[in-house]
Amino acid sequence: MHCWIPKLYKPWKPNLLLLHGFGANAMWQYADLLGHFTPKFNVFVPDLLFFGGSFTNRPERSESFQARCVMKMLDHGFGVRRMSLVGISYGGFVGYSMCVQFPEAVERLVVCCAGVCLEEKDLTDGLFRVSDVKEAEKILLAQTPEMLRELMKFSFVKPLKGIPDYFLTDFINVMCSDFVKEKRELIQSILKDRHLSRFPKINQPTLILWGDQDQIFPLILGERLQRHLGGNARLVVIADAGHAVNFEKAKEFAKHLKDFLYNDSI
Repeated sequence: MHCWIPKLYKPWKPNLLLLHGFGANAMWQYADLLGHFTPKFNVFVPDLLFFGGSFTNRPERSESFQARCVMKMLDHGFGVRRMSLVGISYGGFVGYSMCVQFPEAVERLVVCCAGVCLEEKDLTDGLFRVSDVKEAEKILLAQTPEMLRELMKFSFVKPLKGIPDYFLTDFINVMCSDFVKEKRELIQSILKDRHLSRFPKINQPTLILWGDQDQIFPLILGERLQRHLGGNARLVVIADAGHAVNFEKAKEFAKHLKDFLYNDSI
């Protein structure tokens, strides 16, 4: 696994793990946020498997396997055994799984627009704008300028317009053309055999951040997660923001993260 790490690790500082969603690589989503947290935390920003510089020959595709790989990297590679964690979208699935599997390792969790408590039947029940897994794969793994524009429409309340095809094509070729088959299998694994009745609860203080107009993971999933976790979790809804709330409302997003991560209580 590839991971951005502190230039100088300071043992007296707490650790912060930032897990990205589907996209090019970790730093593509988190670069602009680092300055808010490096003064207080030792910040670790890994590329999850099949993104950026991380890959495996193993056949596992579940978020629980991703979580074990991240934990092994932190523990064996850097001696990091305690941390706070932020997970955006797919990174929220992996982060939640880390809380379940390694409860002693994660002090507090931020879940951002991650439908971790979705059920397999939600797709057929019409909760999502896409009608099936194949359509979701086609949009999330955009391989043409047209599909990349479609992804931006799903992700942003006000997507950028007028971006030329050659720019989008170059972006896809450089950032999105590797491990497409494996990423498709990651999406399939997220949706497979998922039932709320079997969904584990966690005890870590949890902040749930959501854009009110998220079209990929609708807000109802954030509300469902808050109910599932009860008083241990707080849901904050950011107005006029879609799935890419960390880009659309960057200042507000960073403020909520700091308020939660810098304070001692939820």
